[in-house]
Amino acid sequence: MGTTDFIREKRKRFVYRLGQKVLWGLERLVTKASLVDTTAFLNPRDFPWTAALEENWHLMRAELGEVLRFTGSIPAFHEISPDQKSITSDDQWKTFFLYGMGFKAEKNCARCPETTRLVEQVPNMTTAFFSILSPGKHIPAHRGVFKGFVRYHLGLKVPEPREQCRIRVGEEIRHWEEGKSMMFDDTYDHEVWNETDGVRVVLFMDVLRPVRFPVSVLNKVLLWAVQRSSYVQDAKKNQEEWERRLQQDDAEQQMVGVDARA
Repeated sequence: MGTTDFIREKRKRFVYRLGQKVLWGLERLVTKASLVDTTAFLNPRDFPWTAALEENWHLMRAELGEVLRFTGSIPAFHEISPDQKSITSDDQWKTFFLYGMGFKAEKNCARCPETTRLVEQVPNMTTAFFSILSPGKHIPAHRGVFKGFVRYHLGLKVPEPREQCRIRVGEEIRHWEEGKSMMFDDTYDHEVWNETDGVRVVLFMDVLRPVRFPVSVLNKVLLWAVQRSSYVQDAKKNQEEWERRLQQDDAEQQMVGVDARA
């Protein structure tokens, strides 16, 4: 690493740590202004849009089936978002992004039009992707940086036995179910296990927490600031580069198919 890159990385980490402290300092304010529960797990029925996702989960499952055909090419989470290396550094947690902090992954969305249509109907959705967890993967205990988001999971592919494919948020452990919603506050300490022989996939979304004015304005201002941070911008570039490579691979495979038929 050159001197310039070293200085940039040090500055980036300093800004990240400073941002964490600022966001954590706002938690009490967000908690008081929240229009929904601030418990570890939330009731999905408090978010009316979850019903449409559950009703149409099979459409997303079908598109997921096409995505999983090239699982080997899908990037690991830390390859898109390098700050995730603190909790995962292997290729056992993969992510197929549709949206990341408000930025649309155009080519991925084109591959999954029904899933894209459904997530775009979710009010204040900021991030949406297929979260693909390999057999044996454990995501260690960690916590999110800002209570202004609420995290959503929709089970799309859940291996048996369910008891060995689970998530702990705070002191409570739950299991995913196919076609069922799960919502939680990721600022609680949480960790994940897939101790089965199968692949677990959920639709993973972050949405802005419903809060009273003027905290609702603060929430959107902070989202705007985070979107322009180097962490999000670097992840956006990584995602776009991966989409470009995948499109190129597709074109090469099609050419091979044409040559084989000739």
